[in-house]
Amino acid sequence: MKRLVLLIGAAAFAANVVNADQRIPISESELRAKAAAGDIKAQTSLGLALTRGEGVTKDEVEGAKWYRKAAEQGNALAQFNLGLLYAEGKGVVKNEVEAASWYRKAAEQGDADAQVQLGIRYQFGMGVVKNEVEAASWYRKAAERGNAVAQLQLGASYINGHGEVKDDLEGVKWLRKAAEQGLAKAQFDLGVSYAKGQGVVKDEVEASKWYRKAAEQGNALAQFNLGLLYAEGKGVVKDQVEAYALINLSAVTDPFARKAREILENTLSREEIAAGQRRSRELQKEIEAKQKGAPGAP
Repeated sequence: MKRLVLLIGAAAFAANVVNADQRIPISESELRAKAAAGDIKAQTSLGLALTRGEGVTKDEVEGAKWYRKAAEQGNALAQFNLGLLYAEGKGVVKNEVEAASWYRKAAEQGDADAQVQLGIRYQFGMGVVKNEVEAASWYRKAAERGNAVAQLQLGASYINGHGEVKDDLEGVKWLRKAAEQGLAKAQFDLGVSYAKGQGVVKDEVEASKWYRKAAEQGNALAQFNLGLLYAEGKGVVKDQVEAYALINLSAVTDPFARKAREILENTLSREEIAAGQRRSRELQKEIEAKQKGAPGAP
């Protein structure tokens, strides 16, 4: 008999992670019986199982139905997940207004992921009237709860003067919080701040440190910028082979990096290019190994 799980705590559908201590084994028939009886956690758990296809045949339409039942009873996780389904058009007709509405209900209960999503919608005018001040307000709520994506967004709001008075120092403060939680985009942005001396004293060694952290997570922009530092010997010991290896990695997804690689190839010997390509393969294997070992990785 297939065993499902009954959630007994908060879980993030978007992150595809449910902690082991938030699960208790339960059969499908037991879970369905509890959900049909109006048990909010069972309804949310059944919605989660159906939308993911975990222990049951995947059925996003039915999953949305059970999320709705729990959401209408005030369950924040179900409200967030129903908003996500509306945003992506899974199990329901895509509707940004409905997505924003359900995200708001969860956000008002203090759900940090929902606060981030609502902030994004206000920032870009998705399902709501664009309002950068309101966006920054929701980012702050989630950032103060420790949400790394919100910290990144709030930092960017300060640096760009979007919804907040432009303040590079405050922006870098929030970027650092997100970067220290391991968010690659924040690590890259913090590296840029150090490279430019924006909100911090210019420090190419520190820039290279943060670029490296993001590059090791596969961030193509960080790989490119770190490669440039190696090419120019700024913040690191000059190393044309390492520069080529990093820019070559970035070139997989970045057309600008492909042009830079062509320019760099004109300055290198065939042996150096071959060495750089071997180093690229080594770096890619290291990145993939780290990604497999990351929390939530399959």
